[in-house]
Amino acid sequence: MNNDYCDKTAFTFYRARHFFSSVIRRLTKRTTLLLTIAVSVCALQAHAATLRMAFDNNVVSLDPHELLSESSLQFSHLVYDPLVRWKKDGSLEPRLATKWEQIDPKTVRFYLRKDVQFITGNAFSAKDVAYTINRLKGSPDFRAMFDTIQGTKIIDLYTIDIISVAPNPLTLNVMTYVFPMDRVYFKDRDKIVKYGETFASKNVSGTGAYYIEARKTGVKTVLKRNPHYWDKESKGNVDKLILTPIRNASTRLAALLSGDVDFIFPISPIDIPRMKQQKGIKVRTLQGTRIALLHMNEERNLALKDIRVRKAINLAINQKLIVDKILKGYGTPAGQLSADRFLGHVSSLKPEYNLAKAKALLEDAGYKDTLSVSMMASNNRYVDDKLVAEAIASMLSKVGIKVNLKTLPKAQYYQEFDRRSADLMMVTWQSDTLDSNNLFEFLVACPDGSSGLGAYNASEYCNPSINQAIGQANTEMNPERRIRLLQSVERTLHNDAAVVPLFWQSLNWASKENVHFENVVNDQNYPYIDRLIITENKGTRD
Repeated sequence: MNNDYCDKTAFTFYRARHFFSSVIRRLTKRTTLLLTIAVSVCALQAHAATLRMAFDNNVVSLDPHELLSESSLQFSHLVYDPLVRWKKDGSLEPRLATKWEQIDPKTVRFYLRKDVQFITGNAFSAKDVAYTINRLKGSPDFRAMFDTIQGTKIIDLYTIDIISVAPNPLTLNVMTYVFPMDRVYFKDRDKIVKYGETFASKNVSGTGAYYIEARKTGVKTVLKRNPHYWDKESKGNVDKLILTPIRNASTRLAALLSGDVDFIFPISPIDIPRMKQQKGIKVRTLQGTRIALLHMNEERNLALKDIRVRKAINLAINQKLIVDKILKGYGTPAGQLSADRFLGHVSSLKPEYNLAKAKALLEDAGYKDTLSVSMMASNNRYVDDKLVAEAIASMLSKVGIKVNLKTLPKAQYYQEFDRRSADLMMVTWQSDTLDSNNLFEFLVACPDGSSGLGAYNASEYCNPSINQAIGQANTEMNPERRIRLLQSVERTLHNDAAVVPLFWQSLNWASKENVHFENVVNDQNYPYIDRLIITENKGTRD
């Protein structure tokens, strides 16, 4: 029994189970047992290409449009395919779109791959792209980005025009978010409910390199290589992938060292020097563009409406100390939202730490030793997030601000974040369009449920001039004028002390020596596992 035969047997069984569950239920126990044994034998034969990954995050929902989160996008890169995706050098790589051309100032025509099929066997076409973009425009988390898209026009089965509301410099960037869904499979059962229990949140039909073989939410997800995957040039040899969420950093590291898993993310900065000396283990670090920040809710706590108070909080927080002492240097102190590779970055905006000035501002505002604030943060979402939150509370106490801090696991925290349950709330954000406007649209635009703008603006900060600049930047095709617009937003945010930028995170991975992940990781933290090579066994086991 060869591996190809095994893959086809397993895949055939999967499809049969997927679509003809009523038939499968009528199979005798003996038949089912034989099929199960066949699949199991096949899996054992493929052991050399099994990868066991441990991440700090759990994939909350299988619906790619329910939550705009890192874990959701990581999962989408496994089981779906985007139209285009980023390469390490910052250029775009064709995926389900083979090429594209600008038809007129508002229209980009995409030419799609032929002979691609979803895991259900349904054929992929331009109809699925149109369906997916329309669904994204209705997603609470994604609609702010897709509001710039007026609609689509299907030219033929494998050609589609994406039409923007106005000339759009970011059409291609936004297409990195378009992971086409199977419109036939999800027809009439595709409702998007944030943190809900829907058909789409529990089922997948993508065109990606992997399909789900088994899943127990919060415990383990097992994926198998899609034997009909269109990308035959991919040299990756991982045909079975086991994802296990391990939230505790020490436990995650112990799992790698004991051989229970092959590849982990993240590793705590405090463990990096030791891991670099560990035989059979390798570590890779990349400077990321994900910004960590602190929101100050002006509607919950009226003191935070006073710009003097917001400036005082900014001055009281020592970003460099957080990076040096807690992150051990694996991060970059931030005085703005845009990382230095983004167009909106202003090199003169640095974090400023000045306790005396902070105390004077608070006294001037009438809050000398009298201000109390509530604060919430996650305690297992980001590297040492609980320690960072505790450090911030301690720093604010030095200027007379009493902080009532509560930290929560990720799953509970983000529901509280959506409810704006505290005066100060910590969050991080990755601009997947690699553009400053993405940060502004979600984090600091005036909140607007109908457009999706400000969806993650837990400051409730609203400056109409920023919304105006965001809109102009979305249609400005002149690069120089666009840079000036984006940088003007950063300066306004700095002058208004709208939020507290904290740091840009470094990304730290570790694996066994024979897992050559350094070739497939990137600064957005979407490892392209379809291209991962695992060489002959130096500890990998099934």
